[in-house]
Amino acid sequence: MNKTPKGNRLHIALFGRTNVGKSSFLNLVVGQDVAITSPVAGTTTDVVEKSMELLPVGPVIFLDTGGLNDMSELSTLRLKRTYRVFDRTDVALLVIEPDMWTEYEEEIVNEAKSRKIPLIAVINKVDLREPSSEFLKKVEEKTIRVISTSSIDWNRRNESVNQLKRYLLEVCPNDFLQPPSLIGDLLPPGGLAILVVPIDLEAPKGRLILPQVQTIRDALDSDAATLIVKERELAHVLRILKEPPNIVVSDSQVVLKMCADTPKDIPCTTFSILFSRYKGDLVEQARGVAHIEELKPHDKVLIAEACTHHPIEDDIARVKIPRWLRQYTGFDIDVDIYSGRDYPESLKDYKLVIHCGGCMLNRREMLSRIQKAKESGVPITNYGVCISFVQGVLKRVLSPFPAALMAFERERRMLSTIKGGMK
Repeated sequence: MNKTPKGNRLHIALFGRTNVGKSSFLNLVVGQDVAITSPVAGTTTDVVEKSMELLPVGPVIFLDTGGLNDMSELSTLRLKRTYRVFDRTDVALLVIEPDMWTEYEEEIVNEAKSRKIPLIAVINKVDLREPSSEFLKKVEEKTIRVISTSSIDWNRRNESVNQLKRYLLEVCPNDFLQPPSLIGDLLPPGGLAILVVPIDLEAPKGRLILPQVQTIRDALDSDAATLIVKERELAHVLRILKEPPNIVVSDSQVVLKMCADTPKDIPCTTFSILFSRYKGDLVEQARGVAHIEELKPHDKVLIAEACTHHPIEDDIARVKIPRWLRQYTGFDIDVDIYSGRDYPESLKDYKLVIHCGGCMLNRREMLSRIQKAKESGVPITNYGVCISFVQGVLKRVLSPFPAALMAFERERRMLSTIKGGMK
């Protein structure tokens, strides 16, 4: 994403008085020194731009502006450039100091409000002084999104950056949260996808479930073809085809048979994994599944499904996934089920979150749930990723997505190294 054009990036501008730490906060977020910092007021003399990939938001560009109260000889020109940045700002960050609110901060708030630009307040330098409750109340009257941080405290960097990401997900325009292709980018024009569709007893009679329908539509929109089979017919259909398909996609519940029947040279995956990428963050959920190895007896696991339905006797969330987890680990695990829009206020009691594909959620809500888990320090994965892992075929079904496969393997190696060091 380093080559994403500037016009396609979310523009995040940092405003504030001189020496409040705008550049230091930018360096903290980016994780490197991209802006010169100094206790001398007015060090940032022009707009500093930094493009980066800020997951899970996507490609962004930070705009570090000059101080609003710059009194140097060139201050008039610099202030004009600072205010001109509003013309290309999607989200404004107002960096302030504890218990310091002046006409300059008020100007930024009013300018952002008049332009309908979302505003996030960043109270910096809390290592020097904690903001008073009266000051916090005043700031929260201006914007409900407030971050308290110290841009020199890198030990708490993740906490500050995760809070910023959560706010950005809440306020950034929908255009910047457009999902990747569901399956179209895995198929050439005129290509063929075989979709393995068992008859789902929880789907309305005479219909396919939504992920299957959307996958068919996305393939058609990409000028590709789909061939629909049940799991028992897959091997036969593959034998009679003159040319192999470009990809085979199955329901997660039959992934083991699908992998067994699909030749090694044909890519394959599951509908749930396609939706993990389409609605959420497949790389993060591939990383999260490695933590199944870290579960201990009676650890709490949250299973979250975004839809509501009358559960059948062998329900995937309530029966099958808990059963497969217990079979894999060899011990009992405490499982909580949340369905529909219900989601715990706090995730800190859980050792793992296993989320459905999210076909009933929009991308913003799914990304927000993933971000909430990250802020709580809880790994999160996806139904299809989890099922494929415990059945021993995860590497096979992640092969169409090299970044996700690499993230899983790195996380697993890291956990193994930590465990070895503890011994």
